Amino acid sequence: MSDYILVDRQDRIGIVTLNRPEVLNAWHSDMRRQLIDALESLAADDGVRAVVLTGAGDRAFSAGQDLNETRSFDAERAKSWVGEWERLYDTLRSSPKPIIAALNGVAAGSAFQVALLCDFRIAHEGVRMGQPEIDSGIASTTGPWIMREHLGLARTIDLTLTGRLMNADEAATLGLINRLVAADQVLPEALALGEMLAAKPPVAMRLDRQRFKEMTEPGFRDCLEAGTRIQAEAYASGEPARMMEAFLARRKG
Repeated sequence: MSDYILVDRQDRIGIVTLNRPEVLNAWHSDMRRQLIDALESLAADDGVRAVVLTGAGDRAFSAGQDLNETRSFDAERAKSWVGEWERLYDTLRSSPKPIIAALNGVAAGSAFQVALLCDFRIAHEGVRMGQPEIDSGIASTTGPWIMREHLGLARTIDLTLTGRLMNADEAATLGLINRLVAADQVLPEALALGEMLAAKPPVAMRLDRQRFKEMTEPGFRDCLEAGTRIQAEAYASGEPARMMEAFLARRKG
C-alpha cells in the first residue's frame, strides 16, 4: 500500500504529513483511512502529547477531495462517502491531544474544514483558504456547520455560495489563522507551539478538548444527517459528475 500519510516523532510531538504532493495532497478513501489510523495511533501513544498536521511539498496543505474519485459516485456511494468524513472528523474531534495545522499553501474544501477542526493554525502569507466545493458541483453540508462555528452565518454564506478563497491576511483577521510567519518557519513554529502545549497537564488537556466536542456535538450530528440526505440528492441529479468533468477538463487544458 502506498504511504499516503507519513508519521514522524520529534520529542513529544507526533508529526503527520499528507503525502500526495503530485495532486496537491488531495485525498481519497485510502488516504483518509490512513490518516484516521495515524491519528488514532498517536492518540493512544502516551509518549505523544501534541500532534502537528501538515502537507508534503510547499504548494498545498491539501486541495481537499480528489475529484477523480468523486466524479463517478452515484447516490448510494455519496451516502457512504459522508460516512467516511464522519469517521475522520470524529477522530479529529475525539483526540485527547491538541492538534496544530501547519499550513504550507492552499487549504481548500474538506482540507479547509480539517484545518478548522484542528485547535491551532500556523500559516504563511501565501496560504489561501476556503470552501470552493460549489464550483465542482459538490453541495456543502459539513463545511457550513464548521465555518458557522468560527465565523457566524453571514460569512459562512459568503464563502459557501461564492466558493472564493481567502488570502492569509483575511483569514488571520477573522481569527482562522493563529500565527502568520515566514514560509520556512511554519513547521518550526508549529512544533514550538506543540512543545508548549505538550507541557500542559494531560488530563486537563484531554478534558478541555472533550468539552469542546460535547458543546458542538448536536450541530455535528445534524450536519452529517443532512449530508447523507443532501449528497444523495445531489449525486442522483447528475450535476456533480457534469461539473467535475468540466472542472477537470479545464484544468488539463
